[in-house]
Amino acid sequence: MLRIVLVHPEIPQNTGNIARLCVVNDLQLHLVHPLGYRIDDRSLRRAGMDYWNHLDLVEHENLDAFLAYQKEKEGKLWFLSTSASQTVWDARFQEGDWLVFGAESRGLPERLRGLIPDGWITLPMRGQFVRSLNLSSAAAATTYEALRQCTSIQGLK
Repeated sequence: MLRIVLVHPEIPQNTGNIARLCVVNDLQLHLVHPLGYRIDDRSLRRAGMDYWNHLDLVEHENLDAFLAYQKEKEGKLWFLSTSASQTVWDARFQEGDWLVFGAESRGLPERLRGLIPDGWITLPMRGQFVRSLNLSSAAAATTYEALRQCTSIQGLK
């Protein structure tokens, strides 16, 4: 199973879209606190996220807690960044990998590059008028490329 990780997400609608992506593809979602919004029954109902109870969700108190958790698991960390030199098409995804996305306004913490210098990838963008894709769009594009490469989805419609 692939895992999607959102580090300090700020916009609940993006998290909702990514959560739906996880539910329809049977993927695990990891949220690294602090979040820019609250996750509670009232907020979820108001946002119309009635599928949330089907989500395989793991929350982490902070980035260090996530890194300690991940270290005990299998799979490669792939960090999505607009400043990476490799694209998602250069990556060789495998079952159990982690697709890690940063906050909408600032991306991933820079200290991660010092801790884990490999596995940084980007989605190519030809346009010059915006700095990046919307977080949920980037997560969807990357996830489907990773799923395409994984043999477990062969034969799915």
